[in-house]
Amino acid sequence: MHGASAVFVVQDGNKTACIMANFSADFLTNYITKTGPKNVTFSLPPNAKVLNTSSCGKENASNPSLVIAFGGGHTLNLTFARNATRYSVQLMSFVYDLSDTQIFPSAISNETKSDESITDIMADINKKYRCVSSNQIHMKNVTVTFHNATIQAYLSNDSFSKEETRCMQDGPSPTVSPTTPHHSTSPPHPSPPHPSPPHPSPPHPSPSPVPEIPSSYTYTVSGTNGTCLLARMGLQLNVTYKKKDNTTMTRVFNINPNKTHVNGHCAPQQVTLDLQSESSTSLFFLFGMNASSSHFFLQEIQLNMTLPDAKDPTFKATNNSLRALQATMGNSYKCNAEEQIWVTEAFSVNIFQVQIQAFQVEGDKFGSVEECQLDENNMLIPIAVGGALAGLVLIVLIAYLIGRKRSHAGYQTI
Repeated sequence: MHGASAVFVVQDGNKTACIMANFSADFLTNYITKTGPKNVTFSLPPNAKVLNTSSCGKENASNPSLVIAFGGGHTLNLTFARNATRYSVQLMSFVYDLSDTQIFPSAISNETKSDESITDIMADINKKYRCVSSNQIHMKNVTVTFHNATIQAYLSNDSFSKEETRCMQDGPSPTVSPTTPHHSTSPPHPSPPHPSPPHPSPPHPSPSPVPEIPSSYTYTVSGTNGTCLLARMGLQLNVTYKKKDNTTMTRVFNINPNKTHVNGHCAPQQVTLDLQSESSTSLFFLFGMNASSSHFFLQEIQLNMTLPDAKDPTFKATNNSLRALQATMGNSYKCNAEEQIWVTEAFSVNIFQVQIQAFQVEGDKFGSVEECQLDENNMLIPIAVGGALAGLVLIVLIAYLIGRKRSHAGYQTI
């Protein structure tokens, strides 16, 4: 069971619609009562309203957004972004008030909480997004499920377009053209912060030949206070999955920066980088900070993509407890060596020639460099070899001088 559908419209100053949405939605979350944690499910009511904080956006200044309010202080916010060919719900956030006793009875806290996530909601420009199937958006503490959704932003005719882009859940959709996989020697198996996936990959998946190294690109995320993320890197995705014939396959997909739409968000405690390819692959990075130690780090990676030959074509992976690419605030993290970050047992990211700086970026330039451990280890090898050679030369020189001294001691002056 889920709530009734409702229509939501955002208009500009001329009363022309720029965003339209028709869907029903359910919310699943948990909260603390005197007797312990409790799960709660509730629906978006038909009397939910569009707030005037919704916006059609301004070119190069702000993105369009649909803000829906309901109940005792709850809001659902859909922020849109676009490139030359597609638009998407770049970020979805949900704010909920635990003082609403109808939804959260016996809650021991009256605080207002918020959660957010990237989404796989995207469509071609001048087409409506259509998804009859249920589509779940998983945030950290909230799951939002959309039913029978029709959504369109950047409207041109003040109404839904006749043409549509169907969601992945309704049927096949375009996918990235894969390169062949990259194999690192003895990859580490991290201790994931969450339980292992229900279907871990078998020990001997079928591989493909070695791929090319992906192109490096500089990604920038800016907010009202300037640049909050500067990252130069090449990205490669390692994905292991079961095919329709139950064989296990490992494939690698290079991120092509020339065919990728870049978005991001600056916040006081978090910085995000959202990469969406033209072929429905969404790769999301979240950077956090440790205020006590004045360090920033890569905290979370999310991947949403479609694998048409997989038993389950929708591939999703996330890990929000990472501690990678760490450096002091105001400095940049740099690593010339290839790094492999394991997100789950079935998904890892290869990062090439990375230099990255989050939160405090002065003048759109990298700060002082903090080298990664891999580069420092690689530097020890020539230093050790040089030291050994210098020691050998010194030994030979001392032996030569001792020999000369002994030969002169055998002669007497007449």
